[in-house]
Amino acid sequence: MPVVCLLGPTASGKTTLALELAELLNAEIVSVDSALVYRGMDIGTAKPSLDEQRRVVHHLIDIVDPDVAYSAARFAEDARIAIDKIQQSGKHALLVGGTFLYYKALVEGLAPLPEADTRVRKQLVEEMAELGSAALHAELEVVDPQAAARIHRNDPQRLLRALEVYRLTGRPLSDLQAQTHPVLKEPVVTFALMPESRAWLHHRIEARLEMMEAAGFLEEVRGLAARGLPRELPALKSVGYRQVLEALDAGDLTQWKHKALVATRQLAKRQLTWLRGMEGIKRIVCDQLTLQQQLDQIRDGLQSSHNA
Repeated sequence: MPVVCLLGPTASGKTTLALELAELLNAEIVSVDSALVYRGMDIGTAKPSLDEQRRVVHHLIDIVDPDVAYSAARFAEDARIAIDKIQQSGKHALLVGGTFLYYKALVEGLAPLPEADTRVRKQLVEEMAELGSAALHAELEVVDPQAAARIHRNDPQRLLRALEVYRLTGRPLSDLQAQTHPVLKEPVVTFALMPESRAWLHHRIEARLEMMEAAGFLEEVRGLAARGLPRELPALKSVGYRQVLEALDAGDLTQWKHKALVATRQLAKRQLTWLRGMEGIKRIVCDQLTLQQQLDQIRDGLQSSHNA
């Protein structure tokens, strides 16, 4: 039984399409999102509502607290278990999300990378604060040109991790990542929502941020801040949450929305860049198609894959 994947950048309409597609395919949804795993982070992650989760069964949502450093490796294990459970029930598994490292971990496998090292990471963070991200990216270009080509200098988490791996092992991250074994054995059919208009996506991002604010996003983040969680936790580095937390720590909320908007646009740009570099995916120009047309295109794509 093939596994169907629906990928796309933030705010591209994955949730709405996924619900319709799951009902069409008699499927359950497996979230491929690094923020949806966290309990208590509902508004800023645009987490499917309880009604939506009752409409279609979702997996890998609300499975850990924000103080847990959930990883791509753990996702691959949890997703494998969820997919097995879904298929044993006679249904299809529908993977939906925009965390492409998680998708890659499941479909292509993960490299045998070293665990994070607090001492090395602290040194790198200090270097970034002193020298700037451009200097660290220039260092990465020297030691690992392949990683530098795909990691933007404004993506500190991936930039620091690539340099951390090199300093711990003396080997480029890209070399280690070549040593992978896929977790998923079933055939995979992957569709990607890829709008042609950047303005269309930017408008949706801005509208969603306004809705989040109206729904109580600031109060949600204040609740997280009150728990005194370390700011370096992956959950608190999620786009939107990071900008609000920084504003709360500084005692100035006047710029949080602008900074969150810029960060979300940058995330969407990175996601689209990643998608453009992926082979074998079926692209859906979502800003030019109605919901029904998108469903029809996916149905036709699945039929073509079945006949191939």
